[in-house]
Amino acid sequence: MLYWLLFQVLRRYVPALRVFGYITTRVALASLSALAIALILGPWMIRKLREWSFGQHIREEGPQSHRKKAGTPTMGGLLIVTAIVVPTLLWADLRNEYIWLALLGLIGFGFVGFMDDYAKIAKKRNLGLTARQKFWAQVLIAMLIGFFLLLLHADQKYSTAVNVPFFKQFKPDLLIEPWTKSFWTYPLAFVLFYAFIVFVMVGSSNAVNLTDGLDGLAIGLMIIASGAMTALTYVSSNTAFANYLDLAHLANSQELTIFCASMTGASLGFLVYNCHPAQVFMGDVGSLALGGGLGIVAVLIKQEILLIFIGGVYVVEALSVILQVGSYKLRGGKRIFKMAPIHHHFEALGWPESKVIVRFWIAGLVMALFALTTLKLR
Repeated sequence: MLYWLLFQVLRRYVPALRVFGYITTRVALASLSALAIALILGPWMIRKLREWSFGQHIREEGPQSHRKKAGTPTMGGLLIVTAIVVPTLLWADLRNEYIWLALLGLIGFGFVGFMDDYAKIAKKRNLGLTARQKFWAQVLIAMLIGFFLLLLHADQKYSTAVNVPFFKQFKPDLLIEPWTKSFWTYPLAFVLFYAFIVFVMVGSSNAVNLTDGLDGLAIGLMIIASGAMTALTYVSSNTAFANYLDLAHLANSQELTIFCASMTGASLGFLVYNCHPAQVFMGDVGSLALGGGLGIVAVLIKQEILLIFIGGVYVVEALSVILQVGSYKLRGGKRIFKMAPIHHHFEALGWPESKVIVRFWIAGLVMALFALTTLKLR
């Protein structure tokens, strides 16, 4: 909105306003706006959540040290989503389809999380939507986004090829020509496409959700991941950088830097209130929204595989749960970890919560830097 007013309308009268046409200027303004919104609205939001009795319920099977956190306001993800959406609408070019798809992913997954959080609060216990209800709601949102991506692909505004780290020329296309020449393989190509999109987005959303178990852990890692995504969206949209790094040049992805910068600023602002000891928890409305937003950006800029490294700690957390559940069911109740997700395993070993958090942040930063390094090491 402000971009349109300042650059599209008023620039003809005030030439100096052309500075708002530069993506770097708007990235800085978006991140600062998101940070300011989170910091300013934070105390008010926490107070309202307390008044509405939106308190966290602690699982019986969780660590005993977490009992004291019962009653801490949850659903703080509403603050995060607001601090992302508003700056994006203010500073992005809203004629760009990628922006609307990113917002759809963020708000759609956030709505599923909101319904889950509200159900938990309404029932006064740590039970929200069933796992099946949450999963299929997420799948439907991912498939809706996949449908819009196919429409963009038909207009040659979206590529279905996937960038593979360490390989310049190997870029498998999910809708590659041989798949679609035969009547029998044509439907299979679309099944493959949808399955891949759903896997990336739903997997990303749930991985962040599983990581949100310690004060500031998930949101601190999101600052790192969304910061890396801001860099990736910029180089993907810049012709010179894209050609130099041999990436798919996606001019439409330029505006996604605004969205990613807003995610970074909002996450940084929320960390002020979520760091140990937390004044507010993000809840599923925050974790599912952030994971969904991260996933849709990776899909749009064709860095779905690189997302595994950018969100490396999220991936490890999700894998620890899968391995724990699989071991318990297949090995007659035997567990691999003392507790899952894996951050609780380290707590069970006697690590203080703050120690687990900081070391996981360090691991997340190393993985994100490694992910950015792979752009050149190919």
